Amino acid sequence: MPEKIWSAIKAEINEQIMHEPVLASFFSKRVHQHDSLESAMSDLLASKLASDDVPVSTIKQLMLEAFLQDSSLINSVKNDLVATKQRDPAVRSHADIMLYLKGFQAVQTYRVANWLWRQQRENLALYLQSLSSQVFAVDIHPAAKIGSGIMVDHATGIVIGETCVLDDNISIMQGVTLGGTGNESGDRHPKIRSGVLIGSGAQIIGNVTVGEGAKVGAGSVVLKDVAPHTTVAGIPAVVVGKPRAAQPALDMNHDLNTNN
Repeated sequence: MPEKIWSAIKAEINEQIMHEPVLASFFSKRVHQHDSLESAMSDLLASKLASDDVPVSTIKQLMLEAFLQDSSLINSVKNDLVATKQRDPAVRSHADIMLYLKGFQAVQTYRVANWLWRQQRENLALYLQSLSSQVFAVDIHPAAKIGSGIMVDHATGIVIGETCVLDDNISIMQGVTLGGTGNESGDRHPKIRSGVLIGSGAQIIGNVTVGEGAKVGAGSVVLKDVAPHTTVAGIPAVVVGKPRAAQPALDMNHDLNTNN
């Protein structure tokens, strides 16, 4: 439940204040002054995305409206927090993820933009996409369909196109493109099934499917479907083995020599 995660974040912040009192005011503004994860996330994202055109208060109210009207959004926030905490060994706490990890923040901005897109508020959704791309260096089209339990590590340079579909429990490293070919229209972007791990710099292009539990090696270029529970690598990507785990996204093992 989001309430449980919120309680954990507040407890983590209480401990962190004792170790770094210089940040007491920052921690108070971002956590202690809020009574829910929805409120804290709305305020944090608004502080990152506000501009001369749309002030903090307006973006904060917009974010809060989305989180309160669609409970699946805040449940996905919770699942993304848990996923990142479990999979990223550099992460010390849920609070660190919320406050500092731009990949997490970019995905949550997408979630609100996607909510706006589904409300036929396309211009505002695209405006948020543009701001997110500038602030976080992550470009996710608001019409893309993304599940929960998503970990976006480091995040810089990630592109996710308009007709992409990402199922639950996927891990994506920095510099990944899930893009179209540029010479097609309609449904033209990748479909990534649950449990997939995508290595840094991988390019997955066109309306191709990466099957459940597959692994895409760093720097690979994927131009055709990837069978479930296989490892692909290279330019163009070819099958080089099978992941040891049923869901590579969860164990984060990037080893390509996985036939043994």
